Amino acid sequence: MTRALITGGTGFVGANLARRLLAEGCEVHLIVRPGFQDWRIRSVEKDLQLCAAAVEDAEGVAKAVSAVRPEAVFHLAAHGAYPHQTDRRRIFDTNLLGTRNVVTAALDAGVGSIVVAGSSSEYGRLSKPHSETDTPHPESDYARTKAAATAWCEWKARETNAVVTTLRLYSVYGPWEEPTRLIPRLIAEGRRGKWPVLANPATARDFVYVDDALEAFLLAAKAKPERFGAVYNVGTGRQTTLAEAAQAARELFDLPAEPRWGEMPDRIWDTACWVADNRLIQEDLGWWPQTEFREGLRKTLAWYESNAAVRDVYEAAP
Repeated sequence: MTRALITGGTGFVGANLARRLLAEGCEVHLIVRPGFQDWRIRSVEKDLQLCAAAVEDAEGVAKAVSAVRPEAVFHLAAHGAYPHQTDRRRIFDTNLLGTRNVVTAALDAGVGSIVVAGSSSEYGRLSKPHSETDTPHPESDYARTKAAATAWCEWKARETNAVVTTLRLYSVYGPWEEPTRLIPRLIAEGRRGKWPVLANPATARDFVYVDDALEAFLLAAKAKPERFGAVYNVGTGRQTTLAEAAQAARELFDLPAEPRWGEMPDRIWDTACWVADNRLIQEDLGWWPQTEFREGLRKTLAWYESNAAVRDVYEAAP
């Protein structure tokens, strides 16, 4: 791949993907919203080509895609995944209308491969590992719009015989993650010998190290799918409870005290069962996570300690 275009490239996974593609010698273009925050890409911004457009602006997106003529489009722009992102109109416009605009523009420009970031939240709360054949039961505006976008992408790919692949991401963590999330808070507070505010210890997540998630994006972009509009779970197939994550942090930072469990109230999406059935992506793309949770936590800590320029962003987070 010599030329790629990314939406959401200033976000957590997108910024990591941009760096990975640059490292592989790819010409990388980002569609960025006017007024975007650049702290994640500041150190590589000179190597990137930026196109200013909001994804809900169909004309602006079409112009950008047409001008770039990428071999692959990675659509990661999203809104509503974090508690502070509550603007319902923007959630709809970004996740559903934005996906329609990006995919349509890519198809019109003859892009060979389109990879869309979906979400495990599309499934809703289940009492077993999530399979791609499960009927989605989304429980928030964010999850509903992501599920609707996935359904539209499946239909559009079948209608046009196009390579449009959706990757339902589980709890991706690692360098450049949103500072208010669990892993950054465990690291920032753990280095100070403290615990962050924590919820119910039985709350579970399927944590995926970001480098493994990036590999799924690259494999999806290069593969000839078994079916048009394929949807794949990007999860490890092993869930980690909040208690287990805290124990890993305790060992890493030699924390003596017990966390004060329940200081953070349960969220609507908190559950004791949240794990991917990842057999389909193994079979179709040959993808398998390489990073065990404790190893990923150590890698994230090493990145954190070697990046003093961005540490203030994490130290200041609540």
